[in-house]
Order: sequence, then C-alpha cells, then structure tokens
Amino acid sequence: MTPANLAEVVLAAARAVFTARGLDPTVLPASTAVERPRNPEHGDYASTLALQLAKKIGVAPRELAAELADELSRFTGIKSVEIAGPGFLNIRLDAAAAGQLARVVVEAGEAYGHSDRFAGERVNLEFVSANPTGPVHIGGVRWAAVGDALSRLLRATGADVTTEYYFNDAGSQINRFARSLRAAARDEPTPEDGYPGDYIREIADAVVKEHPDAPNEPEAQSLETFRVAGVNIMFDEIKSSLADFGVHFDVYLNEKQLHDAGELDLALERLRAVGHVFEADGAVWLRTTDFGDDKDRVLRKSDGDWTYFAGDCAYYLDKRERGFDRVVIMLGADHHGYVGRMRAMAACFGDDPDATLEILIGQLVNLVENGEPVRMAKRAGNVLTLEDLVDRIGVDAARYALARYSSDSPIDIDVDVWTRSTRDNPVYYVQYVAARTASVNRNAADVGLTRGDSEAFHPELLDHEKELELLKSLGDYPAVVTTAAELREPHRVARYLEDLAGDYHRFYDNCRILPRGDEEITDTHRARLWLNDATRTVIANGLGLLGVTAPERM
Repeated sequence: MTPANLAEVVLAAARAVFTARGLDPTVLPASTAVERPRNPEHGDYASTLALQLAKKIGVAPRELAAELADELSRFTGIKSVEIAGPGFLNIRLDAAAAGQLARVVVEAGEAYGHSDRFAGERVNLEFVSANPTGPVHIGGVRWAAVGDALSRLLRATGADVTTEYYFNDAGSQINRFARSLRAAARDEPTPEDGYPGDYIREIADAVVKEHPDAPNEPEAQSLETFRVAGVNIMFDEIKSSLADFGVHFDVYLNEKQLHDAGELDLALERLRAVGHVFEADGAVWLRTTDFGDDKDRVLRKSDGDWTYFAGDCAYYLDKRERGFDRVVIMLGADHHGYVGRMRAMAACFGDDPDATLEILIGQLVNLVENGEPVRMAKRAGNVLTLEDLVDRIGVDAARYALARYSSDSPIDIDVDVWTRSTRDNPVYYVQYVAARTASVNRNAADVGLTRGDSEAFHPELLDHEKELELLKSLGDYPAVVTTAAELREPHRVARYLEDLAGDYHRFYDNCRILPRGDEEITDTHRARLWLNDATRTVIANGLGLLGVTAPERM
C-alpha cells in the first residue's frame, strides 16, 4: 500500500462516517494526505483529517477521530489505528500491506513517482540563456543542471514542457566580442573593454580559416565578419558543451528573430491598445509603476532604437502567443532587479503574473580546490567555465552538486569532496547503492535466486524493522517528486536519495538477501530481492530526474 493509496482509504473512511451520520458530503475535501510521524513509535503514517473536518461539522475532533479509526480498522491492510493528541490518527499497516509496495515499485518501473499534478499545463522553461561571447560560465552551469532537472520534474508530474535558450546576437557585448576577435587575429592587444582568454584566439583563428581576408578588410566590414562568424562558432561550442553535459534545448531563439518578425512592433501595439504606453522626452514608455514597478520603463529611445526591455516584452508576448500557460525564466543573482519590472510587464499585457510568469533567481557558485577558491580559468581567462568544473569532478558529480542545494543559496563545490570514493561524497554515496543493488541482482542470478512472478512474492515476509523503514522511504518518493516540482526545488530529490541510500545500507547490513553457501533459497530471499530491486528502481528514477547516471558497477 502506497501513502497515496492509504490517503484514499482515509478519505473513503470519512465518506462512510459522513454517510452513517447523514452529514453533508460536500464538506469533504477532494483529496487528503498522510504523513510519516517523526517518531516511528507513533505509527507508520498519520492523518489530520479529523482535525480539519471537526469544526466544519460541529463535532469534537477526538469524537470524529474515534469514528474514523473504527471505520479504518475495517479496511484490509490496516493493522491498527490510534488516536493521539486533539485528534490525530496514527495508522499502522500490517506487513503484507506494507510489503506490497515493493511489487508496486518494481512493476511500475520508470513510471514510479510520476503523476498528473500538472497535466494539461503548457510550460515554457527558459534557462542558461548566456550570450555567445564566451564559454558557459560556472553560474550558467548551475542553471544548466537545475533547469534541466526542473524540466524533468515538471514532465514527470504531467506538464507539457518546452525548454528554451534565448540569446542576443547583437548589442554592446557582441560588439566587444567582435573587436576582441579582430584584435586577436591581427596580433593586437585585447581592447580595454574586450574579452580575454585563450578561447578568443581559438575562435579568431577559426574565423580566419573560414574568411582569410577578414583581418585586413575595412574595419566595419571586418568587424561584421568576426561578429557573425564568431557568434556562430561560439554558439556551436556552447551547444556542444551543454550536450556533453546532458542538456538539450527544444528551442533556440535570438533577439534578432523577434526584430525581423516585427514582434517588437506587435508588442508595442498590444501594450498601447490597453492604455499602458505613453510618450515623454521623445521616448516611448511603458507605465509599469501601475503594477508595482519602482519606475516606468522605456520601450523605444528618443533616437528610435529599441531597448532591451522592449525585447523582453516581445519575447514574453511571443511565448504566450505560442500557447504557453506559464513562462518560467531562470536568471542569475545579478538579475534580481528584473523581477518587479517583468511582473509589471506581464500585468500590462493583462495577465496575472502569479499565474503566468515565474522568475527564479540563482545564487553564485564557487569552486574550491586544495582548500583554496579557484579564481581563474585556463581557457576563459577571467571566468570559471563548465569545462573547468567537469574536468575536475566529472559530469555526474557536477550535475548532482549543482542540483543538490537550494538555488537561492550560494554554494561552494569542493573538488576534494566531490572526487572521493567515500560516503561523504554525496553522489558517490547514492550511486554506490545503485551499483550495489545491481550487483545483488547479478549475484542472485549466479546462485539461482530470482524474484519469480508476482504470485511468488510474499510481502508479509518483509516484516523486519529495517525492511519496513526502507519500504516507507520508497513510499515517500512520489510525494517528494511532486513537492520538488511544485516548489521548483530539485534539491529535494537529491536529499531524499541520500536518505534512501542510508535506509538501504541499514537494510542490507541487517537483512541477508542472498543465501549463504548451500543454504536453501526461501520465499524470504525472494521477497528481499523484490525490495532490493524496488530500491534500484527508485534510485535510478531519482538520479534520472537530476540527469545523473545510475551505474551498475563502480
């Protein structure tokens, strides 16, 4: 019995009590939940439904709890129900009901933990979105790991997700990039506001290989050649490095596409039509202060040029016009000031920003090696990159480390910790369980032990304390996935997996799975193999949500 199944049983018991009392069934919630008590002595699961309903129907909570407990005791699989405090229901399952979860997990396979929580919701998830002026820096790498994990979580909970990478292939940063490339190709010093790093020389050489005359063309023509070719080369490299990191986007879109399609004009017309546009000092403004912004924003400057904010407006409208119900944008710590203006902009379009727009802000990442912060990169010169991180700790450890912490907290990634083959390396600790469960299965096959079919499984034999604790942990997984998706917090999955790994180790140390020597294979061995394989399933599923592999050998 899963926690979700038990919650349905509790609600069914409440319906029965309401029917017997002749109470209004519309008072009952559409769904309820059960939780694991902090103290295992209080039972396997607890329900607060009696407390929630008592006041609505004018009955003392403990009185209602007593009736619910009596009704619950009639259901198969419920071992006992105790009333605690003002009306809590502490529920214990019998071993057979608890053990059935192993079968549920194994038979569900990759689908275990999935739900329809966000079914029918179309989500556009934009992350990384670095301009192609250099390799993906370590802050962008954090969003690559977290954003990709979030896309997997949302899909696992039923959402229709499109991942998107947006970049600007014009503007001051790109102009500085082009000047830096041209200077490198002409063996001139890097411009004062230019980009340093070996990668500039590499890209400049690649541009010259394609366009041998580029360094000696007239300056304006030369800069345009380096701009166009350099951006293409750099962006191809960014795509390749992200792909090697396991991150792929459904859509790549640049600001120039919005300009060429006339979408900035369309956005301006739409905003003007609803009365939020005004003109002052020769410029065109959006009155975002009507919706809580600290100041109004310029859309078109007095010289006729569009502002970056105008592009933001057009891009938001473009996403909504493509049919997305919710626009989620992940930005770095230096973009915190964007939140107010973007929410106000959505409201100017007539949307409720609480429903259609989410802006997630990520904090800084520091790399520590030999006890000292790593300040400079070998290739990028002034920033640490995805390549620097992966070279030191590998893709799996990098993705896990970046997704393991709440995004609104700065993190230090200690190379010494994340490369150890010990339990204080979190990814190793979890992956070791993945490998051990696979090893147990191989060794079981060698001695002729198999799970057998469903009929050969005797869940009532999984009655050891450590077996029951492991089963409860496995039962928690679907709720963890749903909560992580709802709160946009993939780190909850990582922390859950570490707790599950601990429960598996304690089970493994206390409950012999494989027969020793000439010992006869029993139904207990088979039942424990079901539990072993159920653990493997959940570990693999959870690591998969983080984009991390579940190795069969280590």
